[in-house]
Amino acid sequence: MSAPEKIIAEARTEFGKGAARRIRRENKIPAVIYGHGNEPVHVILPGHQTMMALKHAGANALLALDVDGSEQLALAKDVQIDPIRRLIEHVDFVAVVRGEKVVVDVPINVVGDAASETLVVTENAVVSVEAEATHIPESFDVSIEGAEAGTQILARDLDLPTGTTLLADEDLLIVNVTAQISAEALEADLEEAEADAGIEHDAPESAPAGDADSE
Repeated sequence: MSAPEKIIAEARTEFGKGAARRIRRENKIPAVIYGHGNEPVHVILPGHQTMMALKHAGANALLALDVDGSEQLALAKDVQIDPIRRLIEHVDFVAVVRGEKVVVDVPINVVGDAASETLVVTENAVVSVEAEATHIPESFDVSIEGAEAGTQILARDLDLPTGTTLLADEDLLIVNVTAQISAEALEADLEEAEADAGIEHDAPESAPAGDADSE
């Protein structure tokens, strides 16, 4: 993880939906910082800079927020995004200190191409680990290059950097490589499932005699 980006935060003194709308109209983002037994700190962040910082830092973005001249390391835990405009509406941060261990879910990044006629299924897209706050892995690369059907990659197979501890079950299935199902096999499975469920299809009606000669 690269050094956290520094962002100047304004203290937020007005609350309510009307105040939040005014903040967003000014291309700013309301946010709150929790943690370490302190009262929540409500702040206002610059919209574009914050959006780019969160996008660049990934799922577990760590920012250095300058609040009234005092720097606070803050880990983004909940980012609310407008589903239509795709703009950030609010961010919840957790305050952390350098050297502190934090629990995070790190995304899985599948790379490479499996063997032909296989189907690759990512069974778990994230895995829970404990890592130092300023050294959180952005993602874990899982190579499936040339993997044959029957290959299974478990949490224990992940290459964790020094200082990162796996919290998920070691037997957690991350990626499963299976044989690709042919169209014929899929149709046969469907017919079998329908038969087990008692589903019957009406036979197609035959054309009335003489239709072929009526044109």
